[in-house]
Amino acid sequence: MIDWHIVCDFDGTITRTDVIDSILQRFADPSWEAIENEWLAGDIGSRECLSRQLSLVKATPSELLRFFDTVEIDPDFPDFVDHVIGLGASLEVVSDGIEQGIARILARNYVSLLPILANRLRQLDHDSWRIDFPHASDACRAASGNCKCKSTPSAKRVLVIGDGQSDMCVAATADFVFAKDRLAEHCERNGIAYARFDSFADLPALLALLPSANAANATSFNVETQELLHHV
Repeated sequence: MIDWHIVCDFDGTITRTDVIDSILQRFADPSWEAIENEWLAGDIGSRECLSRQLSLVKATPSELLRFFDTVEIDPDFPDFVDHVIGLGASLEVVSDGIEQGIARILARNYVSLLPILANRLRQLDHDSWRIDFPHASDACRAASGNCKCKSTPSAKRVLVIGDGQSDMCVAATADFVFAKDRLAEHCERNGIAYARFDSFADLPALLALLPSANAANATSFNVETQELLHHV
């Protein structure tokens, strides 16, 4: 496992809900939903979507911090982190969400010292915000705020763990994918080698099979992992 690099999504993958959507539902003008529909239709990239949506948020710093403290994560994620670090793999949380929120939520759940690549909130006045994109790329095919493909080292095999649209581009270039929800459907439609999962409790058994996950036997690996998941 030592030669694997894990790119792990946050919203909807580590967390039970999408944190930014929850912020928008609680603190933003309802017009954020029309912007969301433009993004889902592929008319705009996530960078433009997030910029426009976060400009609609009205919340003080203390209100946002109290909100972050209500967000729950998959309870098996901390043990998963300990497991993969023990195996010698590298792991980064790579998200099109908000860095400050991710760091606070993980620290509250005793997960610290993980690299976090995400967008950053900037305060404009007492209750207005903008979002900055330190990991964006003009060459990003998905026009994402955080270009997840930039986080994949060429010297290691890459495992993507995710659930949705922001993970689809990097999943296409990964060596293998652990997927749920829309990302699993995308992998199935596009012939991307993947295994479906529901919880991080499912993953240690699947990780044990990863050394065989290469282009020559991706199909058989997919069958094996699906069969294993069926019995989890």
